[in-house]
Amino acid sequence: MQILVATAGALPPAAVASYVSSHGPDVDVVVMTAIEVPRTFLQELEAEGWDPLEDERTAETERAVAGYVEERGLRLVQPIVGALDAIGVTAQALLVEHSEPATAILEAAAELGTDLIVVGATKPLFAESAWQSVAQQLMVSSPVPLLMVPGVRRAEDDDEDEAGS
Repeated sequence: MQILVATAGALPPAAVASYVSSHGPDVDVVVMTAIEVPRTFLQELEAEGWDPLEDERTAETERAVAGYVEERGLRLVQPIVGALDAIGVTAQALLVEHSEPATAILEAAAELGTDLIVVGATKPLFAESAWQSVAQQLMVSSPVPLLMVPGVRRAEDDDEDEAGS
């Protein structure tokens, strides 16, 4: 069985590890996250090495972006990879640069031949904000089964709720 665990840092690692272990030893697990590189970061890079004749990113910019994605991505996937490792399950980390997390998850699932996608759900299902969430987008669009695990709310989610109140 191929399981794709998609996280933005809200999935509880112990719960994911417990669930994955219930599938036995023949499970392949990929833990992924999609990182959007902020425009300000790209603008700073482009300002430093801008070439008016070049429309695409330079190799130096690509390395900087890859470093940015790796640094932030590893912080998000490592708790789950570590929890899986602690129970004897080897998981591969997949860090993707993408501005649309749901699209990135579906593309990765198709490419990997995923049997199940595991994601966190930090917003109450019947709240209006949940209908714009990545979990909701996957719930509507995923061609493979989807397990939504209640997650720990991130601090920035709390800030957004307070700002919207």
